[in-house]
Amino acid sequence: MLAQQLFNGLVLGAVYALFALGFNLVFGVHKIMNLAHGAVFMIGAFAGLYGVLGGLPLWLAVLVAALCTGLLSVTIDALAFRPLRTSSEAEFAVLITSIGVDMILVNLALRVSEAHTMRFPFGVVPVEPLLVFGLRITPLQLVILGAALLCGALLAWYLYRTSFGRQVRAVSSNERAAMLLGVEPRAVYFQTFFISGALAGIAGVLIGLAFNSISFSMGEPYLLRGFVVLIVGGLGSLPGAAVAGLALGILQTLTVAYFPSGLTDLIVYSVLFLMLLVRPNGLFGGAIADARMARR
Repeated sequence: MLAQQLFNGLVLGAVYALFALGFNLVFGVHKIMNLAHGAVFMIGAFAGLYGVLGGLPLWLAVLVAALCTGLLSVTIDALAFRPLRTSSEAEFAVLITSIGVDMILVNLALRVSEAHTMRFPFGVVPVEPLLVFGLRITPLQLVILGAALLCGALLAWYLYRTSFGRQVRAVSSNERAAMLLGVEPRAVYFQTFFISGALAGIAGVLIGLAFNSISFSMGEPYLLRGFVVLIVGGLGSLPGAAVAGLALGILQTLTVAYFPSGLTDLIVYSVLFLMLLVRPNGLFGGAIADARMARR
């Protein structure tokens, strides 16, 4: 049933959007590709799992995972990225450094988990489906969709309705001008990396719940999906990341349902290729590119 597949894709796309929002937030403010974002996502899934296994209720385990990955992301920035900001080739140096951080985190998770695939205990979220307008909707899907929408709404409120969010947007637009207005960039760096890591951690827990499969290698496929969302939505565009994430989830679900499973990646990356040909700046990237040219 098409409506059922569209709903399933919407749930998956909401998690893609949540992952991509954090990924794109760091790029939009710092103009760097944090390739360790997938590993942070994976650590969040493990943190949520161990929280539940330790007796925490699910909602508290999700908050603990968000706190852990937020602090981890801030630590990565302080130890690996901050010393490179003054370099003339900072973008390339940060790219290489983030790959190294990713490898360290993945190997640590490999050692801790002993390469086993781990799962949440049965019954953490009820699995009995509900029939709503002919759709089979599980409580788990409602939890995933509700959590992703709540996080997206809180991020939008934070960025567009608070003074801290205005500082983030000011640094993103023009760091030097923001400093002249009294904005402290280091405080903005702390905020953006913490929020990015927290969103990745929450997304990791939600994906772990959705597929009930957590492993040391789970972050890499989602990092690739994050690239697709980043490019299709528009570099640095948070609305673009949200829209492209939802679209990618729906596209992936429909291709799995109506085409051979081996064609899923082919179709997804073909869409990326066509987007680069037709609209290189992405769906929402035109205004951002124009603004950057104007600053030059």
